[in-house]
Amino acid sequence: MPTYAYRCRECTGTFELNRPMSESSAPARCPEGHDDTVKLLTTVALTGSASSGAGFPRGAGMGAGMAGAGGGCCGGACGCG
Repeated sequence: MPTYAYRCRECTGTFELNRPMSESSAPARCPEGHDDTVKLLTTVALTGSASSGAGFPRGAGMGAGMAGAGGGCCGGACGCG
């Protein structure tokens, strides 16, 4: 179940709620009991190692011709690789 972050406009506190996607736009009450809240936009953190080939078909990981493809860190553009 997704976690959504909210900010209370009255007490300026932030809080999170776990709720189904079907209820993502439903109003949320602050833990202090205030109804004037706004849903915050959040980012998604992905974990893992790109060099391990995780998420790629066998043989299609970073070591299989994708490194040096340009752009991004270690793609040659930043000078770190």
